[in-house]
Amino acid sequence: MSKPVFQSAAPFNADVLALPVTDLDSASDWYCKHFGMTEIERADAPNSAVILERDGVRIGFAINGGDPSQDGAAIRVHDINGIKAELEANGIGVANTRVDERDGERFNVFFVVAPDGLCYYFNEPVSG
Repeated sequence: MSKPVFQSAAPFNADVLALPVTDLDSASDWYCKHFGMTEIERADAPNSAVILERDGVRIGFAINGGDPSQDGAAIRVHDINGIKAELEANGIGVANTRVDERDGERFNVFFVVAPDGLCYYFNEPVSG
């Protein structure tokens, strides 16, 4: 059986590598601990920013004046139940899994709202 992995990330708004936060250190610590990510890059200009990675998928956070409660990312995964169990084991409150339909495709999905207010839409195509 293969391990649960992140496959891709797409932003709700402009840039999945510049999701708005107010504290980079807190964001990096939380996502590393709870999402199993690793910090791979930091920058001070043009805005203070940090890039994290898991399974080759990158998500970044920036002090850019944006409103975290109005942003987030869709994260495509392999083994959504495994990802959900992993997040729950890491202390995250996870919404119930449901099936969404978009453009004729069906997806198993659940949402996570991080402490900074960013919303994550974890999804995996329904097979079969």
